[in-house]
Amino acid sequence: MNIVLCGMMGVGKSSVGIRIAEHTGRMWYDTDIVITDRHGRISDIFEYYGEPYFRSLETDIVRELADRDGLVISTGGGLVLKPENNELLKKNGRIFFMRASFETLLKRVRADESRPLLKNTGKTAKSLGVLLKERTPVYEHVADYIVDTDGKSVDEVADEIIRVFTEDPLKEFLQ
Repeated sequence: MNIVLCGMMGVGKSSVGIRIAEHTGRMWYDTDIVITDRHGRISDIFEYYGEPYFRSLETDIVRELADRDGLVISTGGGLVLKPENNELLKKNGRIFFMRASFETLLKRVRADESRPLLKNTGKTAKSLGVLLKERTPVYEHVADYIVDTDGKSVDEVADEIIRVFTEDPLKEFLQ
């Protein structure tokens, strides 16, 4: 059974994923890092090939990882918007929606120029607000669990996810 982290850019999926892996001895994968390692910078993929091509690369990675067991998977912010990805991830995983307020997310992403959906908009706050409004209902729908991250450290969020995952009453029936 895999631990899958979803949520908006800047919520801390990578940092928390790494910490969960350290605490549990599981292998950690970040779908964005896997894509970058294999295909180059995400911003370049968006610029030269477009978002649909990038989303197809995400699905390829999900197919590959979802068949494995005992992983921690940090997903890109838009990965769960595609129903096929969710179906694949839920076959052998629990999806945790890491939720943060708009203010927290804005503070974290404002300094990061590499985010293709915010790049060159000149309106980071407005773009982030639109994405948050569009994506939050999807995150809530696909999540098995919701973890609020505002005011919590990486360790606190990781420990909460590990505890919930360990206590999951359905986990043993799905293995």
